[in-house]
Amino acid sequence: MFDSQFYHKLIQELNTYNAALVAVSKKKPVSDILLALDAGQQIFGENYVQELCAKQPEITDSIEWHFIGHLQRNKVKNIAPFIHTVQTIDNMNLLAELDKAASRNNRIINVLLQVYIATEETKYGFDREEVVRLFEEDVMSSYKNIRVAGLMGMASNTNDTTQVRNEFNGLFKLFRDIKPELNKNIRPVLSMGMTSDYKIALDEGSTMIRIGSALFGSR
Repeated sequence: MFDSQFYHKLIQELNTYNAALVAVSKKKPVSDILLALDAGQQIFGENYVQELCAKQPEITDSIEWHFIGHLQRNKVKNIAPFIHTVQTIDNMNLLAELDKAASRNNRIINVLLQVYIATEETKYGFDREEVVRLFEEDVMSSYKNIRVAGLMGMASNTNDTTQVRNEFNGLFKLFRDIKPELNKNIRPVLSMGMTSDYKIALDEGSTMIRIGSALFGSR
């Protein structure tokens, strides 16, 4: 069930940082999303293509859908007609596939480049050198139907807050370095921080956090 009391408290906190919230609604019913919409939330994040495609037609309100899970190339076409932002672009093949799908739907889709900052091998993403090279070589200009809005990263799943802080700080420094190269038509986005570590992420410069269980309860 959507926790409206926590939501409003969180929004007040985010306002002090000038940061945005992605309400992570994966594995939650449409009824919970509608409660969040009534409270004023507009950005929702989903991890699974099939689930997102089932929910999207059921909600007539204006929603900014963000895809925040690992995206397979063969499923890009399913979300291209309506997705606002794909936060998990972790390789160039996926970027190219999304650009083609966006073109077929006559759309411009925002993307965040996912950067590998954690120690777990299960995480995905570009490394720092790859991201810098993409902008130095102006690779992004060849894609006409995507808009690179910023970076996204997930810190290690650890109780070591110093490690988490260092990982977020490293991503912020990369974001700061490439920020002048991002699309000038939208506010640059640094998406980092989830329920367990969002306070650290905000302190380290996050402009967008992704919160699920604290808002909707455990799955």
